[in-house]
Amino acid sequence: MKIENVELRRVRLPLVSPFRTSFGSVSEREALLVHVSTADAEGWAECAAEAEPLYSSEFLDGCELVIRDHLAPRLNAAGERLTAERVAPALAAVKGHRMSKAALETAILDAQLRTSGVSFGGYLGAVHDLVPAGVSVGIMDSIDRLLTAVEGYLAEGYLRIKLKIEPGWDLAPVRAVRERFGPDVLLQVDANTAYTLADARHLARLDPFDLLLIEQPLAEDDMLGHAALARLIQTPVCLDESIESARDAAAAISLGACSIINVKPSRVGGYLEARRIHDVAAAHGVPVWCGGMLETGIGRAANVALAGLPNFVLPGDTSASSRYYAQDLTKPFVLEDGHLRVPTGPGIGVEVLPDVLDDLTVSSSDIRF
Repeated sequence: MKIENVELRRVRLPLVSPFRTSFGSVSEREALLVHVSTADAEGWAECAAEAEPLYSSEFLDGCELVIRDHLAPRLNAAGERLTAERVAPALAAVKGHRMSKAALETAILDAQLRTSGVSFGGYLGAVHDLVPAGVSVGIMDSIDRLLTAVEGYLAEGYLRIKLKIEPGWDLAPVRAVRERFGPDVLLQVDANTAYTLADARHLARLDPFDLLLIEQPLAEDDMLGHAALARLIQTPVCLDESIESARDAAAAISLGACSIINVKPSRVGGYLEARRIHDVAAAHGVPVWCGGMLETGIGRAANVALAGLPNFVLPGDTSASSRYYAQDLTKPFVLEDGHLRVPTGPGIGVEVLPDVLDDLTVSSSDIRF
């Protein structure tokens, strides 16, 4: 499959409400879309990097540059022999830049599967038609606002609540949610690297609230610290930013640094590596779930397909489109009794709405071969 053109399109979508984590607050989602054209099909993908290098070292301007100047030319050199499975080897000489590589691999895989009439879920090995949906609740300026938000999400049917936490916003919000909504609500917290091992005694005070997990409490490179923390608290430790490959997953499991893994395809270089992480975790009896990066319908479609694999046994951040956007780039994903339906059409299984795309586009450039 030879690529004829790669379009890099920047879009900007307003969020229905600001979303705050320990990294900062955002009120809109600026995304880089990768649109690949071949002689037989087109493929779409969404680069999950943010406008600034706060969540990771990758950021949108850098992704656009590295795709244009370093990654796309290497794929072009593969010529007719190029397949999605050969993208990672073709790009291996370029160090890092997993989100950029993931976007290219996903767009090529979308085009490849559209050509053969195979769905993303079918290709990856999904075994479920519907996947349970959780929702991520950002840090808020009051407990009352938090409780109102959680009440609304539960009323919509979400099966799991994730609270973003940071020092100064942890015990009180968790206690308030547990007291208001009871012990049966599936509740977890996400620290986004905001703590250190010195906070272990404080984090142990979350144990009585019977949380599903605490996600990424320590720095992403502190695998040994997470292993030590896991021995000091009862709440299961889940790793997110620390896991960039199947090898990282195997090491974390071996060290006892986690008992659950959040798989974000963009962070690990694409859906093929995400599937390998799923397989490694399954072989060790470690459950996984699919994380989110405020994706539009393009990225959400592929994530929902991945979440259909058998070891994705916990509700992920695969929320409905309306959680973030009043107008999505595709037909919106809608909750069905707390679940999202895995797309069954060829490729990612959704179509981009051209008029909406044009309205939300802020820039566009082509890489022609």
